[in-house]
Formats: sequence, structure tokens, C-alpha cells
Amino acid sequence: MAVIDIAGFVADLKSHAIDHGFHVHDERHFVETYSLRQLWEVDVHPEEACNGPIDLHLSLEVDPRMLFAFEDVVLALDDPDAEAPTEHTFPLVFTWSLPPLPAPPDLLILATELAGVGGTELPVEVSAIDSFHSVTDAPERSLNMVARVPITLASVYRPADEALCAVLDKCRDVSLDLLRRAPAWLGEDTGF
Repeated sequence: MAVIDIAGFVADLKSHAIDHGFHVHDERHFVETYSLRQLWEVDVHPEEACNGPIDLHLSLEVDPRMLFAFEDVVLALDDPDAEAPTEHTFPLVFTWSLPPLPAPPDLLILATELAGVGGTELPVEVSAIDSFHSVTDAPERSLNMVARVPITLASVYRPADEALCAVLDKCRDVSLDLLRRAPAWLGEDTGF
């Protein structure tokens, strides 16, 4: 029997995201049969963005070696109420995506402004992809924003909802900021 319940943690994460103003649309769970590596994916968006254009994708990658190492340490503890070690982590990745933008923003300015919104709780990386349908066409630019937050296995072992509150609040702030800016990038006159 496993020491920690990853499926329960993902279910709690979805419930917690709903409490912080997100809609949950889809969930996927993949298991690599050779290495037993797992990937949990959840598609969400802010309540205000039901009709687009922002998609937010949460993913949790479970490395079985890290899981087994944590279980060995927990099972070796003399006191069952002792604090679990915090050096074992899984990456929780937040990925925002937008459709191709006719009027894309300056990436350096956007990255700087999103750093102010996400703060240290949610450091956001900004990247762009230019696509060419044919040699003579102008490029179409798509934006991707990624934030990686380490989740300690100790916080999964003994859950504390407060640990994710700050991250989900910042995630919502970044989502709403992108939603507010998106109409100008998409060439629409209506704003959020």
C-alpha cells in the first residue's frame, strides 16, 4: 500500500481550483508501463473565460523513484507523527496558451509584467512560436506561458490546503490579467 495518495491529491487539487474560481473541464491520467512514471493532466480556465480565448493546463508528473525514496524515508521514521522530509518533490506545471495572435505583445514587456503579477509564488516564463503556413505568408505568433511549482511529497502525505492557496490565487491573477489583455492581441474592440 502506498504511503501517499496521488489520485486523492489530484482530486483535492481540482476541488481547490474550483474554490478559487476555476472551471475544470477535463482530466487525464497516463502511466508509462516500463518505468511506471505517471502524468496527471487537468484542463481548467477562469470562470470569466468560458468562451475563450485562454486555456490553462495543469500537469503533475510523478516520478516513481522519488515516490519510493519518500516512502522509504517515511516508513523508517520512528515516530509516526514526526514531520516528513521536504526534499522530495514533484513538479506541478501551469501552462497558459492563447490562439494565434494578429497583434502579439512585446515578449520582454509581457514577461516583466507577468513576473509582477505572479510574484515569487508563481514565477511565469513567457515564450512564443511563429508559424508559417507557406513561405510567402506572414508568421502567426502563438504565446505560451509556463509556471513550475515544486510540490513536496510531505504536503501530499499530510495535506495542508493553505500550501496551494497562494499559488492558485496567483494563477487566477495571471489568468485574469491575460484575459484582460487578450482582446487587444486578438484585434478585437471589446475588452474584459
